[in-house]
Amino acid sequence: MSLAAKINALIQTDGPIPLSVFMALCLHDPEHGYYAKGAGLGRDFITAPETSQVFGELIGLWCAHEWSAMDAPTPIVITEIGPGRGTLMADFLRATKVQTAFRAAADLHLIEASPALRQLQADRLDHASPVHTDSLDILPAGPAIIIANEFLDCLPARQFIKAGETWRERVVGLDRNGGLTFGLAADPAPDIPDLGQDSAEFQPALGHLVDTLANRETPFRALFIDYGPTGHPPADTLRAYRSGEQVHPLSDPGGCDLTVDVDFARLKRLAVAAGLAVHGPKPQGSFLMALGLQDRLDQLIARNPGEAEAIFSAARRLADPSEMGTRFQAICLSSQGLPDPAGF
Repeated sequence: MSLAAKINALIQTDGPIPLSVFMALCLHDPEHGYYAKGAGLGRDFITAPETSQVFGELIGLWCAHEWSAMDAPTPIVITEIGPGRGTLMADFLRATKVQTAFRAAADLHLIEASPALRQLQADRLDHASPVHTDSLDILPAGPAIIIANEFLDCLPARQFIKAGETWRERVVGLDRNGGLTFGLAADPAPDIPDLGQDSAEFQPALGHLVDTLANRETPFRALFIDYGPTGHPPADTLRAYRSGEQVHPLSDPGGCDLTVDVDFARLKRLAVAAGLAVHGPKPQGSFLMALGLQDRLDQLIARNPGEAEAIFSAARRLADPSEMGTRFQAICLSSQGLPDPAGF
C-alpha cells in the first residue's frame, strides 16, 4: 500500500488530520516516508555544505574554537543533527585534522532519521568512527557541541487560519473524488495570540528541542543554521520539492521534500524563557564572513587557480544577500556562563 493510500485510509477512518501529522507521515513513515527512502539530497534540494566545502570547514573550526572556550573538556560530545550525505562532517574533519587535541577529545555522534543516509554517512566517515543516535534526548551526558544545518525547517508545523473572528486549524482531508485536499477543522482552535495576520504557523517540536537542551549537563553549545524570518512569525510557508522543482505539497506523499520557514523569534523566546544564553539570529553571510570565509576563499583560489571561478561562485552563494546570505540565519543556544561564541 502506498503512503497516499495509507493516509487516505487513515482519513476515512478517523477524519481529517492536522497538517503536522501529514508532514510527519510524509517525512518519517518507516516504510514509505521521504527519509526512510533516503531523501533527495542533491536531487530535490542543495544544502550549503553541498554548495561549497568552505561551509563545513568553517563550522569545524568554529567547533574547535568553542571547545577551547569551554576550557577544552575531554571528552566532548560533537553531534550533527541531520548530516545528509556526511559532506559537512567530512569537511569539518578535514579542516580540524591539525587540531589534534580537539580531535582526540571529540566523541562524534550523528542523529539521522534515514537508514539509507546512515549507511552513506558510516561509509564516508568511517575513519572518524561516528556513532549513530536516534535523538537528541539520548545523547551521552557531558559537555557537548551540537550543530544542525537545515534541520529545523523539517520539523512538522501546525497551521491556523482566521475565519472571521475564529481561528481554525488547517487539516488534510479528502475531496469528493477521494483525493487529498486542504481544509479547516470543524471545531475552533484554542486562542491564538494576536499576530496582526490572518494565518499562523507553529512548529511544536521547537519547544521540545529547547527543553531537551535546557535539561542537558553543562557546558554546551548548539548551533542551528536554517531559513526563516527573524521578526514576524511565519504564516503559510509549507513547500514541497521534487527533482529541484517546487510541487504541490499534497501531490506525492513521501516522494517529495516538505519544508517550512523557521520562526527564529519564537525559538529565541523559548530559549531565553528556558534559561539558555542566546546569540543571534544572525544572517548566514555575516556569520560566515566573521568566521573567515574570505580568507579561506583566498587560500583555496591560490591553491587551485584553474578552478578559481567555480570556487568563488560556490562560496558567493553562501554569503551573497541575493542568494543564501540573508535568507538563512545562524542562532546559537548555550548553557549560561560561557563567553560569547565566535561569529556573533
